[in-house]
Amino acid sequence: MAYDESTAARVRILLAGQRDVAEKKMMGGLCFMVNNTMCCTVSGRGGMLIRVGPEAHARMLQEPHTSPMEMRGRIMTGFVRVAPEGYQSDSELKTWVKRGLDFVAAIPKETRSKKAAPRKAAAKTKAETKTKTAPRGLARKGPRR
Repeated sequence: MAYDESTAARVRILLAGQRDVAEKKMMGGLCFMVNNTMCCTVSGRGGMLIRVGPEAHARMLQEPHTSPMEMRGRIMTGFVRVAPEGYQSDSELKTWVKRGLDFVAAIPKETRSKKAAPRKAAAKTKAETKTKTAPRGLARKGPRR
């Protein structure tokens, strides 16, 4: 299912002043990443997913037009689903996007997701290329009877 392009355009306008913003198609919609961390998603199932963090999760579910985010039958704490009625006005959308931005800004830089550097293949030494034998007394010569 395709995500709502008009909502995505409105989010782009709100994030235009932010540094290091990227868009990725994932989680069934269009995800907006800020500093390599998910901020919000315009969902293909309708509505938006906002990353608010586990501490604010219960409080955000008290807001109108929100519900828990469920993925494969499991509630994802730290994320809330906001129905389109919850961000019809620009000020409502700005409030939700700001909540996602506030969470991203609160994450310490060391814990933000980083892409793993590719590993270099280690050159094998002569000792490593030799066949290894079992220690004395543990070698088995055939099937036990």
